[in-house]
Amino acid sequence: MRIGIFGGCFNPPHNMHKNIAISLVEKDYLDKVIYVPTGNWYDKEDLVDDIDRYNMVNLMIKDYSYLEVSDYEFGNLTCTYETLSYFQEKYGEDEIYFICGSDNFNELDTWGEYEDILDSFKIIVIKRNGDNLDKIVKKYKEYEDRIIFADIAFSLVSSTNVRKQLKDQRMSKEIEEEVLSYIRKRNLYQ
Repeated sequence: MRIGIFGGCFNPPHNMHKNIAISLVEKDYLDKVIYVPTGNWYDKEDLVDDIDRYNMVNLMIKDYSYLEVSDYEFGNLTCTYETLSYFQEKYGEDEIYFICGSDNFNELDTWGEYEDILDSFKIIVIKRNGDNLDKIVKKYKEYEDRIIFADIAFSLVSSTNVRKQLKDQRMSKEIEEEVLSYIRKRNLYQ
């Protein structure tokens, strides 16, 4: 099985997060996607508790048997390589893929143990914000057999804009109704 690890804050999770994962499975890049929300240690403005972000992702993906969410990074300061290695050990012979936006992938060489990531795992890159993929390919040329540029539609939605809409008491069409209901019940992003 080909399993994609989709890390991020998911603060809150929105339709683009869901649609990327669904597209990767429907277009046969992967068989399963596991969302891995970061723990509370991530120093980001307006970051709600990890358990709330976990619950929101769970609500967003509940109707898809091939989508899961993991709390692996809760309580632990982990680097991406450790997270990917954990899932490789957990799933044994299955192939583990790292799902990454082209903006983050372009800066991968600034991450801890980035060469280990490239040596050990395949990377599925999602093009973002008009990034120059040719430049990125040249930067990581020696790993090009491990890098897959996914041909999927991408909408420019950001969690920052969704949070602003929620803070302004506006309805966001970018999140699932059940996620919106959870946010309101918990008074998140006020």
